[in-house]
Amino acid sequence: MSARESLGLAGHVVRGRWFMAFASFLVMSTAGATYIFAIYSKDIKTSLGYNQETLNTISFFKDLGANVGIVSGLLAELAPPWVILAMGAAMNFFGYLMIYLAITGRLAHTQVWQMCLYICVGANSGTFANTAALVAAVKNFPESRGIVLGLLKGFVGLSGAIFTQLYLAFYGTDSTSLVLLIAWLPAAISVLFLPTVRIMKVVRQANEFKVFCSILYISLVLAAYLMVVIIVQKRVSFSRSGYGVSAAVVLLILFLPLVVVIREEINVYNQNKQMVPQTPPPPSVTIDKETISEQAPTEVDSSLRSISSDEKKPVLARIIEAVKPPKRGEDYSILQALLSLDMLIIFFATICGVGGTLTAIDNMGQIGESLGYPTRSISTFVSLISIWNYMGRVAAGFASEIFLVRYKFPRPLLFALVMAPSCVGYLLIAFGVPGSLYIASVIIGFCFGAQMPLLFAIISEVFGLKYFATLYNVGGLASPVASYLLNVRVAGYLYDREAAKQNAGVISSSSSKSLTCMGVRCFRLSFLIITAVTVVGVLAMLILVWRTWAFYRGDIYAKFKEGGEGGSSEDKAKKKEACVRMARQMTTEASAMQSKA
Repeated sequence: MSARESLGLAGHVVRGRWFMAFASFLVMSTAGATYIFAIYSKDIKTSLGYNQETLNTISFFKDLGANVGIVSGLLAELAPPWVILAMGAAMNFFGYLMIYLAITGRLAHTQVWQMCLYICVGANSGTFANTAALVAAVKNFPESRGIVLGLLKGFVGLSGAIFTQLYLAFYGTDSTSLVLLIAWLPAAISVLFLPTVRIMKVVRQANEFKVFCSILYISLVLAAYLMVVIIVQKRVSFSRSGYGVSAAVVLLILFLPLVVVIREEINVYNQNKQMVPQTPPPPSVTIDKETISEQAPTEVDSSLRSISSDEKKPVLARIIEAVKPPKRGEDYSILQALLSLDMLIIFFATICGVGGTLTAIDNMGQIGESLGYPTRSISTFVSLISIWNYMGRVAAGFASEIFLVRYKFPRPLLFALVMAPSCVGYLLIAFGVPGSLYIASVIIGFCFGAQMPLLFAIISEVFGLKYFATLYNVGGLASPVASYLLNVRVAGYLYDREAAKQNAGVISSSSSKSLTCMGVRCFRLSFLIITAVTVVGVLAMLILVWRTWAFYRGDIYAKFKEGGEGGSSEDKAKKKEACVRMARQMTTEASAMQSKA
């Protein structure tokens, strides 16, 4: 192969769809910093003298920032993905760097509202990375959206365990330095792939599913390795060099999908080279002037009549038409989706389902402490949640896609089925069964992870892909709402109330004394309430199953298939308008030819 051909192949690889997918995986593998809050939350609490309710308030603003992606979604409707990625990188670096400076004493007199602002900005950067990478990947692989969502969200789930291994290698056991790693690493990855993550022309490949399966197998190896390392590190004390070797293996496996991507792009490149373009013979066009002159004006007149009739309609009628939703699966406008009963049910059920898992994840440090687990076990719980978060995401993504294609199994029903087992994890925490926090971490991590790709896939299927960048982030708003209601107002309040009883004092949000609660009673009532709320969420999702049953029994991907008649009403209108213009042009040309003759 000549140097020119080599350059051409290299250019094809880095501009290809599969390399774009690989770049998205790497961006997402560093976009889950919010899931390891439990590791450094005690540093915030002790260094700044916060009580548990104040710490949970900061945690709420973390969840608020991590899930309020309306700004990034609206910007994604107007700007290319690289702009969104660049903005997210800047916000990530600023937010977490300020937190690091605050907890290390380099910023004097940091107020609570400032910490809330810093962590909200830092966490909100994740929505920019998610919007850019996830929306671009789903639009580039629309018929494999469940698989793509599962893999992308799976790498986000693994990011907590990846971060843990890297920070142990870079900084040892200094948990405050983890915040510094969170500040610079995701920003650097996003900047590196600014020109790569973009929306491309959809070209369906026959082996698309097999390629994604290859990437899945590699990610499973990564998850298995992280699991083994966590178990070993719990039993054996690692040296700094030992942590370095472990982190090097993690990075090696993380970059293995690049081999699959390059192989696939080379195959596509060779296929394109073998395809010899053939110039088709000029078509013989027989113009029937009378037919065209009869049909074209009819089409034009009907279009004009439609426009004039729309203008004569009263304002109220036009407003009703604007908010009246189209059929499920067609492209909803943002307003139509927001006012849809389906969206309200999705939003409510997600609040009930995600709220408990977020509360458990954010408070895992304090839960472990209150139940008497050693400090080293806290990072183990966080890593277990991270790995099983990944397992839930890829399992839900692949399984829901396979069940949907083969058996027409509705995704909302699978959503309800993965919400229910989380109640077991909540009850294990509530009753403090000895040694059960490891099992609870696995269950809660899996259930939380499985809900995410299902939520976003349902939104993309029911409301279409045209405004997916915005609607995807609307669905994400359920998480901060759930976090505030169940984490701050329930878990944080009840923890501080029990801590006040144990310390025989009265605490307030302005107290500088950090009170610690010990025993099963610290979180028992909180997680009993969360269990009941989750059951209500399962019932709400079953209502959505009933409403969308007929839709999921049909072919929801018909519009993306070659030769399919699917498509939005707007696309059909554009095609009709183009036909009318062509007919008028042909009529004019026919008249000119006749006059010359």
